[in-house]
Amino acid sequence: MADGGASWEFAAESLRVRVLSSQRALGQAAAAHTAEVVRASVRERGEARVVMATGNSQLPFVKALVDVADVPWHAVTVFHMDEYVGIGPDHPASFQRWIAENLERPLAPARVHYLDGRAASPSAEAARYEDLLREKPIDLVCMGIGENGHLAFNEPYQADFADERWARVVSLDDRSRKQQVDEGHFAGIESVPETAISLTVPALLSARSLQVAVPERRKAEAVRAALTAPVDNSCPATALRRQGNAVLFLDPESASLLDREG
Repeated sequence: MADGGASWEFAAESLRVRVLSSQRALGQAAAAHTAEVVRASVRERGEARVVMATGNSQLPFVKALVDVADVPWHAVTVFHMDEYVGIGPDHPASFQRWIAENLERPLAPARVHYLDGRAASPSAEAARYEDLLREKPIDLVCMGIGENGHLAFNEPYQADFADERWARVVSLDDRSRKQQVDEGHFAGIESVPETAISLTVPALLSARSLQVAVPERRKAEAVRAALTAPVDNSCPATALRRQGNAVLFLDPESASLLDREG
């Protein structure tokens, strides 16, 4: 079993996995990785286009990122990867609000493209966002893994690894909705929307670099499944094992169900 000692690394097929010594160390390592990718993209192409996940599990990484010096945020465009249908930026659970508070205000990127959860037509909003994503290549996607193994809101048995769309309206399964309640974003599951606009698996995996930051014991089962289960949509995160441009950052708790040998 994984321990809480020194950091260690291994590969799960093409996916590079780094187990850090603590949640804080995970955040710092992921932040350093993001900074490196952003600097290289701006140096090579004059800009960087980055998709950012939201949620409690991303806070150690994002808080560490704010402290990293010499990142050219003035040349960075930020996208987020999902938003609840029917929820606006005034709602405490809004992912748009999360991006604004944790990324836009402290980092001041050149621009942030927001998904509008209150759009009159969610499907039209998904198409609008897809057009923005496809304008130029995505340099980096920073994501997590859900407790049920989802990527963004691409849910088990619904995720399409060959989806031609880059954003679409999706249905949320009950475990995803319960996770939002357990994280304190909603009072009860009846308050959690049943649908969301989400980037698809092909959109997420299209980036030049993929970063997956997954701390906390509650993610341990999903991490084990992502690294050991058959690669299919019963656990969407298994798709990461085919990505040689991806790195998964874990802490001792999220890696607690893994063998040391990987």
